[in-house]
Order: sequence, then C-alpha cells, then structure tokens
Amino acid sequence: MFRDQRLGEGRKDVDDYLSSREADRRIFLADLLVDRAHLVMLREQGHISGEVCSRIIAVLDELQQAQQQQPQVQQSGMIDPDSLGGGEDIHEAIESYVLSRSGPEGGRMHTGRSRNDEVATCIRLALRTEMLSLQGEQLSFIETLVALAEEHRESLMPGFTHTQHAQPTTLAHHLLAHADAALRDLARLEDAYGRINKSPLGAAAFASTGFKIDRMRTCRLLGFDGLVEGSMDAVSTRDFILEALAAMSILMVNASRLAEELILWSTSEFGYVELDNLYASTSSIMPQKKNPDTAELARGKTGSVMGSLFSALSICKALPQSYNRDLQEVTPHLWRAVDWTRSTVRIMDGCLSSARFYLERMERASGAGFSTATELADSLVRITGMPFRTAHSIVGRIAASSADNRNGAGRMPDMAELDEAAREVAGYSASERGYTEEDLTRALDPRSNVAVRSNTGGPAPLETGRMIKERRVLIEAGRARLAERRQRVDRALEELMAER
Repeated sequence: MFRDQRLGEGRKDVDDYLSSREADRRIFLADLLVDRAHLVMLREQGHISGEVCSRIIAVLDELQQAQQQQPQVQQSGMIDPDSLGGGEDIHEAIESYVLSRSGPEGGRMHTGRSRNDEVATCIRLALRTEMLSLQGEQLSFIETLVALAEEHRESLMPGFTHTQHAQPTTLAHHLLAHADAALRDLARLEDAYGRINKSPLGAAAFASTGFKIDRMRTCRLLGFDGLVEGSMDAVSTRDFILEALAAMSILMVNASRLAEELILWSTSEFGYVELDNLYASTSSIMPQKKNPDTAELARGKTGSVMGSLFSALSICKALPQSYNRDLQEVTPHLWRAVDWTRSTVRIMDGCLSSARFYLERMERASGAGFSTATELADSLVRITGMPFRTAHSIVGRIAASSADNRNGAGRMPDMAELDEAAREVAGYSASERGYTEEDLTRALDPRSNVAVRSNTGGPAPLETGRMIKERRVLIEAGRARLAERRQRVDRALEELMAER
C-alpha cells in the first residue's frame, strides 16, 4: 500500500521479497495492543477525538475477534497472514483493515509514530510473553532435576572425567550439577527479560516526533518496566534479541550435555537408564532397537539455536545507525529459536522425569577402574602423615601394576601390595605408620568414599541434602519472581483493554 503510493505499482516477486508477513504472525496480537495504547495516549494528549479513538478501537476489537474465531488461530494461536488482505507486513495490513472499516479518520492511528518504533515495540511485547513462558518451563525442569536428586541421594554411580571412570559419586550429586547449570540459565533468561521489557514506542522513525506525546503513558499501558530512552537507539537496536538468543543458546548447550549423557547411559555398554517409550522410538528395520530419539534431537536442536544466534549476530554486526531493513531478517531466527528452546526444555523435563534408572548396575560400576584410588591416597596422608605426592606415587604404582584394575574388572589391592609399594616409594610400609586392613577396606569402598566427601558441594548425602533444600528455596523464589512479572503485565493489559 505505502510502496504503491510513493513508487508506483510493484511487482510480485519484489513484493514477496520485501514481505515479512509470515514471521509477523507472531506479533499480530502485540500490534493490536500497541495500536490501542498509542490511540489512548493520542486521545489523552488531544491529538485525536474520543469519538475517533473509540471508533478505531472498536475496529481493532472486531479484527481480533474475527481472527480468534479462525480454526488455525484456535489450533496454533497464530493468524493466517493472508486473511488480513494486502500489505507487505502485518502493520500495514492492520492499518489497511482499519482504514477500510473506519474511513480516512482511521489514518489518525499512525499520528506521531513510525513503523520503526511500532515494529520494535511489537517484537519486545511478543518476546516478553515467550520469555515468561520459557522461564516457567525452565523452572519445571529444574524442579524435576532437584526432585530426582532428592530421590537418589544414596544412589551410587561412577563419576567421570575425560569420559573415564574417575571417582564414585551419587546420582543426586550428578543431577545437582545439571540443576545448578539450569538455575544459571534461568538467571540469564531473567536478566535478558529485564532489558527486553523496555518500551521504544514514541521514538518514531528515529528522531522522535513533533507531536507532543507521552511515552511513559504508553509504556505503562503496555506493562513495560521502562523506556529505551534514546529515540535512535530505540528503533535500531536488536541487542535485546541477541541477548535472548545468547541466553537460549547457553541453555541449550547445558541441556545438550544432559541429553548426551542420557544417550550414552541408555546404551547397552552403560545400561544405566532406560527412556520411557513416549520419549523413544524403534528402528525401521531392527525391531529390537529402542532409540533415544528425543535426546538426540535435543542435541541436534542445540546446533540450530546456536545457528540462529550466529545468524542474528552476522546480520547486526555492521549496521550503521539508525534503522536498516536488514533487521527484518533477525526476527525469523528469533522465533524459531524460541520454539526450539521451549520444546526442548519441555521434552527434556518429561524425558528425565519418566526415565528408569538401573541403580544396581550404576552402583556396581561406581568402584570400577580403581576409581577409589584418590581416597586410598588421601587416607594414606591422613593416617600415616606422608606427603600427598608420595601417597599419590604409591597408589599410582599399584594401579600401574594391574591392567585388570585399569580395565575396571580386576581385584582391589590388599595390604601386602600396599606395603610393598610404600616401601619402594617411601622407604617404609603403610602398616608401620598405623595403616590397617580396615582402613584399606574403607578407602576402597565406594560408599565410604562418597560419605567422607562432605565438604561444601560434595556428594555426601548430608551435603547433597543441604544443597537440595537450598535449591528448592531458589526455585520458589524464581516462581515468585515469575508470578510477579506476569501479574504486573496482566494488570497493565487488563487496564489497557478496558479503554474504549
């Protein structure tokens, strides 16, 4: 419509190239809210009459109701952009609809604003909603991790470094590592939300407007926490999108680590876990297979979300101030990443909460590969008083003497072997310094290994119990913050929708 007015008749392939209507489906409702808030402010500032304001708002309500009755909207929550008529984007289509229903007076809706500040505001509104939903999904995921940790405080398993058996730990300790990473992911989402929920409306094209407007009024009507104050910055920045994409990318990387473990642990070689049938599939040719497809796709979608971040960064990297049409290409990457991230968090939550852990097998493996060697060295230090490096050399010599131990299948050392190695390295036996068979048995026992590691953050059940309790407090605090944000937005929008 606007292109035709200025440049004459267009050509379909060019129009299609310029169009953002498909991606704009995500911001349809946001645009109606922005239009409404702007109209109310214009009325209050005396730039349009109450009668015109009410007439245009009635048309906007009519449009919203008509779209919400469409089967596609009821199923997916998204409009069919073709149902709105012409226009290269959703904003032009809505304005065209208003003009067709209210006549030339409908054109007053655009007084004192540009599509530049309108688009930026709509994206922030729609992304705000998505980020609040994602925070809710993430909190549920964290809660599942912590609940499982509570259930498995005593469940032994091997801990790994370099994917090699390292030291015994517990499933609770392992799950809490993922929970803490997920809590940091939540904190990044919350921090990003604070910078997303700022209003650029009123910046116009980039240089504000000659009309006397009240930017804080539209800010409050739309439930924003403040303004993107500088009018040039307000329309041209998309760093809030980059920040959201970065936060989601890091979240996905952390989720992918858990997905990778579920994949490995479900192999016959590990046999630590079995995914519920809902989150697995079978082979098209090998009927005995049970494939961890959801975890594999979580791993794959991580790359897709990271790709969205890299694409957005590449688009934004060299844009001069202020607005450039390149920015139109950023939002499709954003919405795809949002969908992939939310679905991944939700699926991983269900996948984990329904998984079956084979605890006996995990416990048997907890001492494999001489994984208690570190505690053996530590106990030599504590009981005999020898330097740690001396103890480390003694235990290393014992480990090197048995290929079977390195492979995880051999017997553990006895006192005779320990004393012999000590004499070779230290010049005296462990027995001479008070080390007993009972001490050796305790040092080689995986459960004793775990119990003695009761320092802050360690795997001892008492310590993991403390950590679980504190994480539950953090979860509740997160839920309270989320509820407060949602209530603040809902109250503002309820007041806005009451305006006629």
